Amino acid sequence: MEMNQPAAPNALDLNRQGLMGKPLDRVDGRLKVTGSAPYAYEVQESKRRPAVGFVLEASIAKGRVAGIDVAAAEQAPGVLLVMTHRNAPPQAPFGEQDGEDRFARPRPQLNDAQIRYYGQPIAFVVAETFEQARAAARLIDVRYAAERGEYELASNLGKAEKPQGGKGREPDTYVGDFNGAFASAAVKIDVTYTTPVHIHAQMEPHASTAWWEGDRVVIHCSSQLLESAQKCVSNTLQIPDEKVRIVSRYIGGGFGGKLPIYGDVLLAAMASRQLGRPVKTALTRQQMFHVTTHRSNTIQRLRLGAAPDGVLTAIGHESWSHSARFDDFYESSAMCTRTLYAGANRMTQHRSLKLDLPVSDSTRAPGEAVGMLALEC
Repeated sequence: MEMNQPAAPNALDLNRQGLMGKPLDRVDGRLKVTGSAPYAYEVQESKRRPAVGFVLEASIAKGRVAGIDVAAAEQAPGVLLVMTHRNAPPQAPFGEQDGEDRFARPRPQLNDAQIRYYGQPIAFVVAETFEQARAAARLIDVRYAAERGEYELASNLGKAEKPQGGKGREPDTYVGDFNGAFASAAVKIDVTYTTPVHIHAQMEPHASTAWWEGDRVVIHCSSQLLESAQKCVSNTLQIPDEKVRIVSRYIGGGFGGKLPIYGDVLLAAMASRQLGRPVKTALTRQQMFHVTTHRSNTIQRLRLGAAPDGVLTAIGHESWSHSARFDDFYESSAMCTRTLYAGANRMTQHRSLKLDLPVSDSTRAPGEAVGMLALEC
């Protein structure tokens, strides 16, 4: 988006709907405050009691699983299934973006022995109860072949590259002659800001309950994008879209972190198909910091040039962020700078560094939350 003229008053400014300033009922409010709203983990298929799954995470950040012994876990009380890369069903590989919908890409789970980030799911234990599944997961003996990884943005900036763009997400924009205007400006500001990683930590953890009705899977999950979730499941499991039903009646906090789907959805679906009964699972509070997406930390350089009367003559905003090795999302921190202030000479640039970290993606006010901090400070 590029705006070169002041914006006129819009429908929100004029309150055309007549809603602002008036008390409105939250139609689901009573259910939520009384604990009556059934969230994804609490849904139960009427005929069969669900089994419960627990995710075992990798304890190294890069390498591969050299060996995994699940014998003790399989013999533990109540255990129904221990799924690893050795017995997980076939899935499509992590794929390229499906048109404009990056959330519809396949997101395979337990598909190989490679460890791409700390906390990556490496096993899924299903038992009659949560406690049994968790206890059995602790009995799994894992041997790793660790590899050296890269985890820090600041010390690897020289390796950062121009990220892939997309409609409305062009990484770089240039208007006029920023370098010349900044060099000749009467007043200059040249500052660098850094922001840390942000984690959503929603009140409701990422959770799913799944069961199969013949060759059709029904998944209750906490999702902000139902159609994308449906396509992601169908693309990953390689089944038709119409064979996947996604239900998300209530979301206990999303903020962009529930735009993608995660291992809880796919692992529950795969285990349910193998066991022939409903399976539910929820990420623990600790697992949410590893298995789900986050906002990258950023390094932002802001340069402003102005005339003696304060009129801006040069605006430059450069931003560096990180992504996972196997992904290409970038934090669009400089994008808001393109629309807020006029100027004949403007430059915005984004560079992204691939690190051995979990996937970064949309986090409450993606780009704006950290970009506005740099621009307005």
